[in-house]
Amino acid sequence: MPETFLYQRKQKKNDCYNVWFAFPECYSFSMSSLGYLWLFKELDEQEDIFVEKINTDTKKTFLRKENVNAIGFSFSFDMDFIKIFEILEKYNIPLKTKDRNETHPVIFAGGPVLTANPEPYKDFFDFIVVGDGEGVNTKSIRSCKTNPKWVNKDGKWQINPDFYENLKQIEGVYLPYFHNTENPVKKAHSKLKECVYSPILTEDSFFPNTFIIETSRGCYNCCGFCIASYLNLPTRFVDYNTIIETIELGLKHTNKIALLGALVSAHPRFEDICNYIYQKIQSGEQIEMSISSMRANTLTPNIIKTLVAAGQKNITIAIEAASERLRKAINKNITEEQIFNAVKISKENGLKGIKIYAMLGLPTETETDVQEFIRLANGLKQEFKGFDITFSFSTFIPKPHTPLQWAAHEDTKSLEKKINYLQKEFHKIGMGARFSSPKWDYYQTLLSRGDSSLTDYLISVYKNGGKLGAYKKAAKEYKIDTDKFVTEKYSTEKEFPWDFIEISPRKELLIKEYNRLQAKA
Repeated sequence: MPETFLYQRKQKKNDCYNVWFAFPECYSFSMSSLGYLWLFKELDEQEDIFVEKINTDTKKTFLRKENVNAIGFSFSFDMDFIKIFEILEKYNIPLKTKDRNETHPVIFAGGPVLTANPEPYKDFFDFIVVGDGEGVNTKSIRSCKTNPKWVNKDGKWQINPDFYENLKQIEGVYLPYFHNTENPVKKAHSKLKECVYSPILTEDSFFPNTFIIETSRGCYNCCGFCIASYLNLPTRFVDYNTIIETIELGLKHTNKIALLGALVSAHPRFEDICNYIYQKIQSGEQIEMSISSMRANTLTPNIIKTLVAAGQKNITIAIEAASERLRKAINKNITEEQIFNAVKISKENGLKGIKIYAMLGLPTETETDVQEFIRLANGLKQEFKGFDITFSFSTFIPKPHTPLQWAAHEDTKSLEKKINYLQKEFHKIGMGARFSSPKWDYYQTLLSRGDSSLTDYLISVYKNGGKLGAYKKAAKEYKIDTDKFVTEKYSTEKEFPWDFIEISPRKELLIKEYNRLQAKA
């Protein structure tokens, strides 16, 4: 699979520390993951670190397993543990840290799942990177190189205490084996002074030869359920000139670019970025540009005009709830007028359609709130005849470090009843609507709010195939009351498994915000 590297690769020294950098999915997905590729680049730029990408479909590696010193995993989605276990077993590495010896590599991981709540997974990793991985990954690997986990003393292999002592000094590193949860682990924080971009391009990526650019990190709107906002505060924007320089770098290698961020259009100079691209297209350059989800109240004719000129046919906006009352209760402060205006601007300026993200089972949701989706969909259908409008529904999952982490996930039967109702009504209207699976969302909530008691449960789920039945069977096997983690509304006095992670805003401020949103309901 031909790859184009957009950075100067270093000549490696003879005494390199060998790392497999693993993505728990197939190759094409890994090559569209900006964070994974950027952290690979940081390691690859070190003269004394040899790093190789591996995936679930990797058939042949350059490094022999016995020569690998460490394996790092990107952990972005709750269900990724299945593929992580699959990779470990493929190379005959015990799943639990305690079962490994001096013949096995150091196993570490990072990513949003572990930053939010590492406790269900802590027994599988020697160390965990909490927060932004830039710089931390490299420091950690250097520490492992200088102070290996295993040392031979008097002909007997034993764990080197300096391995943990030195890793402990790195901000953002959580050591499950070594850690006392009464002591906080501070989340690593990148100031985002440079533009994170796709350092490797390939036609075999899920987004073929697409140069992805991170223009911002975090979102200052802070919807009450949104972990992407709260895990990445404070919101940071890359300097405009740096973005333009990075776009020019990408255009030297491909005509496909994508702008990424929790709220791309919130960049203070987003219109200028769009105008820059638009002028290049007008001057004859063939550029394809796409963006991640937009906020309804930030769309302008110029933005849509640029996207259409760059070949984008559809955009996505997130409204979460159809009633203004419920949107206010989750801090989604957009009005129905702004939703209609966003669709109007999109249609009038050349887009073919719009996808609307929405959510079921939000705290305080009533039957009337659900019916409001039908009223809203009918209104949009009548107002914008011939314009392709579709809805995509997920169910509310309470996430750590958000104001709604205390709220309950609605029970599956109740959610399925709502979905059946909406499916019938959307069919009558003649509008497309897709729904996530409440059964799977139930277990995603379990993983999201779980603790270290789930260790053997997760292994059982994996061993039994990872399907829905495996989750149910494992719960019976280990006598785990899954409802305790999923459908129970928690008191604000509750101590969470993830409370030891020091992150801003602190828990007391989240409680204030939770109470404020409850009052709005």
